[in-house]
Formats: sequence, C-alpha cells, structure tokens
Amino acid sequence: MSVTVRVPAKVNVQLAVGAARPDGFHDLANVFLAVSLYDEVTAAPAEELTVTCSGPDADKVPLDRTNLAARAAEILAARAGLAPAVRLHIAKNIPVAGGMAGGSADGAAALLACDALWGLDTPRAELLEICAELGSDVPFSLVGGAALGTGRGELLTPVEAGAFHWVFAVADGGLSTPAVFREFDRLTADTTVPAPEASPELLAALASGDPDRLAARLANDLQPAALSLRPQLARTLAAGTDAGALAALVSGSGPTTAFLVRDEEAARKVAAALDASGTCRATRVAAAPAPGATVLPS
Repeated sequence: MSVTVRVPAKVNVQLAVGAARPDGFHDLANVFLAVSLYDEVTAAPAEELTVTCSGPDADKVPLDRTNLAARAAEILAARAGLAPAVRLHIAKNIPVAGGMAGGSADGAAALLACDALWGLDTPRAELLEICAELGSDVPFSLVGGAALGTGRGELLTPVEAGAFHWVFAVADGGLSTPAVFREFDRLTADTTVPAPEASPELLAALASGDPDRLAARLANDLQPAALSLRPQLARTLAAGTDAGALAALVSGSGPTTAFLVRDEEAARKVAAALDASGTCRATRVAAAPAPGATVLPS
C-alpha cells in the first residue's frame, strides 16, 4: 500500500516585507497564488524513514532529516505515538531553491500522505499547526488556491482569484532564502521599513481575473535583494518583458523569475523567447490558481 499526494508551487503576487524582528524573522504581507507546477510525494511502509527523489535537479534535494518531507513524517509520527517507518519518494518538478516553495510543498505533501497512510485522520487545523512548525510557506502549500499570509507568512486568509497564465524562467543554481533576507536587511539598514500591508488594489485585481490590472500591481520587496545577489536576473526579466509579458518579477526570494501573460498563446511565445535568450536554464508554463495538496486516486 502507498499514498501519493500532488502539491503545487507558488508565486507571490505581492510580497511586502517588514523590518527584522527580535527573533530574526520578518513580518510579511504575502499574497500567495498556487500555480500548476507540481511535485508528487509517495509514502509507503518501510523499516525506517528514508527519502528518495527523482526528476529535474533531484541531486540538489537533501535526502537526510533536514528535508521538510522527512521532518513532516517525524513530527506527525511523534504526535501519534508512532515510529516514522515510512519511505518517502519525491517526484520533483518544482524548481529547487527557486523561490517557488518546492521544499515547503514537499513537507505539506509528505504530511498529508503519511496522515492517509497511517489512517490518522488528523483534523485540518492540527495539520496546519504542523505545517507552520515546519516553515512559513508550508501551510499555503497544503491549502493552495490564493491566500494572504501574515505573521511570518504562516497565518492564512483565503482571497479570491480569477484565472491567470504564467511563465517561469528557471535560473542556473539556487538562492538561499536566509541569504536574500540578510541582503534585504543590509539594503534597508539606513531606512525606515514600513509595516507590511496587502495592497487593496492588488487584491481587487487578483479577484477580477484581469491580467492587465494585476500586472500593474505585482510587487516583491525581496526583488532588489535577489538582484543584488544575482544581477544577471535583470537580463532574464528584460527578456521576458521584451517578448510580450505583461509584467515580470522575481518569484519570492528567487532566483526563478515569473512572467504574467495574457493567455496560453502568449505563454508559449514568451517561453520560447526566454528559451532562446540564453538568460535562463529552462522555462515552465503554468496556470493559476491551482488546488493545494491533494491525495491522488490509488
């Protein structure tokens, strides 16, 4: 017997970042949108906890207990009084260390898969508590759709979202999220960082399904830090907008870049231009919003 869970990537259509807190985290106003790029995590009985991975950049995925999928299994098993005797296989499609919450997605998927495998029927609220313990983006990976994340990003309020089309450009190598936040702190050290707030105009544009309205409101406070660490990303952003994207931004902490386009035809055109530009390693086309972590039929 095994259980497979499919889980989406995310893009931040707004990421407002506050000043560093005493605990080292930052308060956020993080408008998440789940997109149709998925990892799949399969949980099967085993003698002990093991993690395997296949797919693009699988060699960059940690297979020890630092992997959020492994940590999810351990936390859930401890709460249930069980040994975490499970084999977790990650079929990786979300870019690794790319600012699209791939590791967080795997944690949420493993949690749901182990819960189903072990027949625990854990209440949703408790699963979300475990997700928040695992990391700031993990709760949204479980929920999907569109949501405003506050606090560290783990306190979610669902928001309305129309249908949108995206192209993602995958960069060579990853960017460390903590390193990007440290660079944000360095760049803003001599300024007063305002408290983060979701833009009412952005939320209205997201709900409208109008790509032109949303394009005018996309914002990421971490983008200057990501560009400071990886200046070549500016060339990727320019290549996408030159090819007809309505707007471009760094996805989360990067280095994946996201391009909002008008429709599927425009997505294919922009993706082809980015592939030919030599400014990225690969492109992915996706639609949004996408459902959160979902148990697949066996």
